[in-house]
Amino acid sequence: MPSGRKRSESSRQAILEATRSLLLEVGYERLTIDQIAARAGVGKQTIYRWWASKGEVVADAALDDGVTPHPVALPDTGAIRADLQTWLRQWVTDITTPEGTGLILALTAAGSDNKTLADRLYTQFSAPHEDRIRDRLRRAQSEGQLRADADLESIASTLVGALLYRVLGRNRPPTTQDADHLVELVLRGAEA
Repeated sequence: MPSGRKRSESSRQAILEATRSLLLEVGYERLTIDQIAARAGVGKQTIYRWWASKGEVVADAALDDGVTPHPVALPDTGAIRADLQTWLRQWVTDITTPEGTGLILALTAAGSDNKTLADRLYTQFSAPHEDRIRDRLRRAQSEGQLRADADLESIASTLVGALLYRVLGRNRPPTTQDADHLVELVLRGAEA
């Protein structure tokens, strides 16, 4: 955020709320700073004084904890395949709603031209999902369900990344059946 005049917390909150609501209404591509300013009741220059780009405003709105649901813990029934399938089915259901897809597209676009911003977004949104999967995979590995040399990092990133890729491609959104097939495919090479 560029330095300058101290920002009003009420204006900041109005801008972030306007960004969140407009993002869901019109999507990232059609969202403009003019729309945000009008909805927030501030001047466009106020937004540019505090944020360098539309992507930064969108990222701050998301990072302000007002847009995305918190990651859900994976079940632990003792059957890694079933637990991953249950969790991924719910995750696919969440990310393929119009709001979920719109948010993923917006955050990807927001981080595409700013590495620091992309890193912050990854840390906030993708990493927690991968961490939960890795934690569950470690338990399954310690229980003998997965090979000791199974690459848990690659399994976690593949499960999340493959489904996100389908959302980003926009041609054929992932389904719960795709989630089941992906778990089957990925675990086939890792099971004990």
